[in-house]
Amino acid sequence: MKAIRIEQYGGPEVLRRVDIGIPSPGPDEVLIRVGCAGINFMDVHTRQGKYRESRTYPVRLPITLGMEGAGEVVQTGSNVSSCERGDRVAWCISWGAYADYAVVPAARVARIPDAIPFDLAAAAIFQGSTAHYLLEDVARLGAGSTCLVHAASGGIGQLLVQLAKRRGVTVYATTSSEAKAEVARAHRADHVILYDDGGFADRVREATQGRGVDVVFDAVGRVTLRDSFRATRTRGLVVNYGSVSGSLNDLDPIELGEAGSLFLTRPRLADHLADGATVQRRADEIFAALQDGTLKVEISGRYTFDDVEAAHEALESRSQLGKAVMTIG
Repeated sequence: MKAIRIEQYGGPEVLRRVDIGIPSPGPDEVLIRVGCAGINFMDVHTRQGKYRESRTYPVRLPITLGMEGAGEVVQTGSNVSSCERGDRVAWCISWGAYADYAVVPAARVARIPDAIPFDLAAAAIFQGSTAHYLLEDVARLGAGSTCLVHAASGGIGQLLVQLAKRRGVTVYATTSSEAKAEVARAHRADHVILYDDGGFADRVREATQGRGVDVVFDAVGRVTLRDSFRATRTRGLVVNYGSVSGSLNDLDPIELGEAGSLFLTRPRLADHLADGATVQRRADEIFAALQDGTLKVEISGRYTFDDVEAAHEALESRSQLGKAVMTIG
């Protein structure tokens, strides 16, 4: 079978298209004929070696890339009862999707409705599950709450805005340009603000009569995090779920007290996919929202085995808005 693998860390040039044998599932695994694979920053980070020492994501070389995909189950392990041969499924946080076939733990697999095509399922399962757990499990936002979403024109940012609005939340959003601000507005953000070198915090305070928002979702990291504190209400929550601008390495916990007894968390999706029932529950809500029109996932980049290097370059240059997928089957 064809696969995109890496044997060393580095830039897009380390991606290798190879022919390898079709893997066999273990007792608690399923073998899936891959229809589409999602292309994510986690794939870029894997390639760069950012998980080389991670305990949450124990990804080690050599490895077939791709931690999200959709396809058809063709074989199940002896202990698997949650799905069967012929089921249409999607999964995330299990590497190997950049290939004709992938072995996936059954507990990571979610069945998908017939109305959801493989490309949409592959585009939605990881970022949708991420937005779902951030809103439901971490922030616990509901009608009447307020939040600030950084990078609101990005893949997860777009989903956070839409799913928050689906719950009746007032959404403030930040972007780096007016063009990206239009993307956030199109996804129903209530107030869209440019970063303005941290000036967004002052704009949020003004718009909330000095109170600040209940929760800030910050995937940017170093250049925004301290100003995110300023935008958050007393005893509010700052969720740092990414660090695209780098990590903040000199944070003193006393700053959280000075900013209003804030709570700061750095969650990861793997810890919020405890079992197969949780995986299916999150997927069901995402697919239901896609079907009723309250959630839209834009597939703005489509690639094949032959141009996956270009997909990684587009991600790293931030020129890819919306979700990218690789068509395989």
